[in-house]
Amino acid sequence: MLELYYVRPDTVDRIRTCWISGAIESYVSWLSEREYSYKTISRRIPLLVRFGEFAREGGAQSLEDLSAHVDSFIAHYLRKQVRGGRARAKRRKQIAKEVRIPIEQMLSVVLADFVPAGRQRRPENPFQDWAPGFFDYLRREKGLRESSLEYYTHYLRLFASYLEAIGLKDLHHLSPPILSGYAVELSRRLAWSSVRSACGVLRVFLRYLYRERCLERDLSATVQHPQVYRLSTIPRSITWDEVRRMLEAVDRRTPVGKRDYAILLLLVTYGLRAQEVASLTLENVDWRQERLRVPDRKAGHSTGYPLSALVGQAILDYLQAGRPKTTHRQVFLRSMAPRAPLTHSAISGRASHYLHKAGIAVSRAGSHTLRHSCVQRLVEAEFSLKIIGDYVGHRAPSSTLIYSKVDLEALREVACGDGEEVL
Repeated sequence: MLELYYVRPDTVDRIRTCWISGAIESYVSWLSEREYSYKTISRRIPLLVRFGEFAREGGAQSLEDLSAHVDSFIAHYLRKQVRGGRARAKRRKQIAKEVRIPIEQMLSVVLADFVPAGRQRRPENPFQDWAPGFFDYLRREKGLRESSLEYYTHYLRLFASYLEAIGLKDLHHLSPPILSGYAVELSRRLAWSSVRSACGVLRVFLRYLYRERCLERDLSATVQHPQVYRLSTIPRSITWDEVRRMLEAVDRRTPVGKRDYAILLLLVTYGLRAQEVASLTLENVDWRQERLRVPDRKAGHSTGYPLSALVGQAILDYLQAGRPKTTHRQVFLRSMAPRAPLTHSAISGRASHYLHKAGIAVSRAGSHTLRHSCVQRLVEAEFSLKIIGDYVGHRAPSSTLIYSKVDLEALREVACGDGEEVL
């Protein structure tokens, strides 16, 4: 494997004389399987050789001893490579990260019980000691999906952080004033809709604690959340001219551009959610029947669409000239190693990127901006709300109702004129 990255045989021989050469070659094979670039792999190998020599000088005699020398090697490396004080603090931190990642990755590959010293994965349930069965309850009894459980984790972590900040460690000491203070604290940092969601999660959690006799009384009724009126806001859609500007901002000559162009077309043509685009597989595109199938939607059903010629050509262009070779069945993949499917947050991030690149001003730019634009376009074409709701996969008709409250184009004309025509 090393011969693929070095032309000179003496270079390969020198690497293989290192006492951890076996671990290095295993790691190189691991990187190669995940399609890391030639440049990345060839730069990491000399670093690992230096680490092995440093650890041997420090007394390491086996691979299991290497983990004890990671921090000291990073400090030694920084002293040799970076000079300066505060002005270089940010650069030193970045270099330390670049050194730590390949070393800890290699140790993770060759040592089954190695735990990286970097950022540890936090537990799903921040109250594991108090309510270990809470997330099993959400999955089995309430039937929540994994995407919904992520919101529970997020808001429970906010609650745990608040309790830590006020020094409350025993949940038996929870009281209405403490819960009220938490809601007030959230209202200073989050939007009303987010505060409402956080309070809803907390109410479910408090009811569960009371049911399991972790609390002596049910405090859920004391959690008051702000009233959010469903039709009080205007969808954050953009005009069709702005959609064209956004699409023109994509450089379709590159593999990333081919991928992103297909993603943006799916979002704005069918009004798909970011999660639905991320979940699309090669089997969901029926080229023979010219159909696009979107399975497992939020409303609990699947939807079949006619495959638009423009969308189909964009997907085909990406598959033929942009998509890396991989065993993954998802359509859209990362452009850099490791070659993994794009997540829903990455899909939304790409939409936000091109909206900003095109200079389109919109609040909370993301994939839902294009979904709203698709729906608004259908409203302006005078489709019924029932048809629109079915088209974009709304769970209830009330979700589509907000688009009927205002004709955005008419309001723009009034705003640009003197308004006499409407008097």
